[in-house]
Amino acid sequence: MRRVRAADFRVPLVSLIPRKAYGLGAMAMVGNSTRAPLTTAAWPSGEPGGMGLEGAVRLGYRKEPAAIDDPGERERVFQERVAGLYERGKAVNAAAALEIDAVIDPADSRAWILAALDGREPEGTAAAAPPGSRRPFADTW
Repeated sequence: MRRVRAADFRVPLVSLIPRKAYGLGAMAMVGNSTRAPLTTAAWPSGEPGGMGLEGAVRLGYRKEPAAIDDPGERERVFQERVAGLYERGKAVNAAAALEIDAVIDPADSRAWILAALDGREPEGTAAAAPPGSRRPFADTW
């Protein structure tokens, strides 16, 4: 008799980004790629990215604030940079670059997930993925 391990199970994966989704944790939750799930959607409040935006500003622009002596001015410049990244990092802007299929109304989440699990193209998808381009299931390892 062959034993079945939980690590061998295959389950459908549908990805929904409600809010912040940064770094390796976010990648692990979408099956290591936004193309791995049957479909990937985000709410308008979704913020996908490589790392938290405040940390990105602290790392990427660390020389600029260090050159400013006035603490108030330094904080203003920091907040200005963070606000700019938040504007560019909104789910609507990130949808094309990060292969998010759609930005959906939170009230439509259940219908979106059920449509994907039923094998239907969820309503509001920006562009249908070419047939066979997505893996239908993700290993549960």
